[in-house]
Parts: sequence; C-alpha cells; structure tokens
Amino acid sequence: MTDTCPCGSGRDYPACCGPVIEGSGPAATAEALMRSRYSAFARGAIDHLEHSLHPDARADHDAEATRRWADKAEWQGLTIVATTGGGPDDDAGTVEFIASYRQKGVTHAHHEVGAFHRHQGRWYYTDGRMVTPGTQRNEGPRVGRNEPCPCGSGRKYKKCCGAA
Repeated sequence: MTDTCPCGSGRDYPACCGPVIEGSGPAATAEALMRSRYSAFARGAIDHLEHSLHPDARADHDAEATRRWADKAEWQGLTIVATTGGGPDDDAGTVEFIASYRQKGVTHAHHEVGAFHRHQGRWYYTDGRMVTPGTQRNEGPRVGRNEPCPCGSGRKYKKCCGAA
C-alpha cells in the first residue's frame, strides 16, 4: 500500500514531504517547503508549521488556533499557481498557491502568495498575502431601459432581464 503525499506531487510521502516535516532533511526550494507546510496541515503535523516559520515571524504564531483549523478541515488538495525565485541557489522566493479544504460541508479555497526566505541555510515561510478576485467590468455595450432585451425575448430590457 502506498502512502501518497498530500501535497499533490504524486510521490510517496516518505520520498516527498515526510523528511522535511520530520526534520531529517531540509526543503531544497521554497516550493518544497510550501508543499511540506500543506502536508503538515493535512496530516496534523502542527509543530512543523511553527518550525518552518521564519524566526522573526514566530512571535504572533498561535499553535492552538492553527491546530483547531487543521483538525476541523478536510484538506482537499494543493495547487501551485506560480513560483518566483526560491530555487536551490536563491535566498528569497514567492509561491502562489491554492489550498482547497472543506469545513462544515463547505468547500473553501485559500489563495495566497507566500513569501519565503533562506536563513542559515534553511528555507522559512515569512508571510503571505491573500489573493482576492479582481473586479470584473462588463465591457459590452450598455443596454438602455427602453431598448430590446439582449436575451432575444422581444420585450423591453426594463420589463425583462433588467427588471429588479
């Protein structure tokens, strides 16, 4: 029986995030650390989440709140959207990711750009910025209230799709 890693790499956990979470091997890249952090949430390895925080970012870390969130969520998957820097020869990088989870029957998507820095030879998570959906503008022609409805009903827009 295989133990597939929750991070979505398709690799077995002992060959993927396991060594990073257990402390027997450091993450080679910022993305590898991000994947291990997701796997730590999915497996309830809360200590790794604190240990992988940059020392300067640990002051306001609430391990118990993190544990409650991790335990109450059903972790669905991790999608890496983009990475910038964060390679084996870099000292900083960002990883944009979407962590999907279900809580109380509702599916959520945590979309974030995480910042990572190398400190004393190890990668650490420093902070993140939530990605919010952008405003969408309707670039099509505006329909006047008394014009025919664009849905093709033959009625005036105000009496059809424009009725409030």
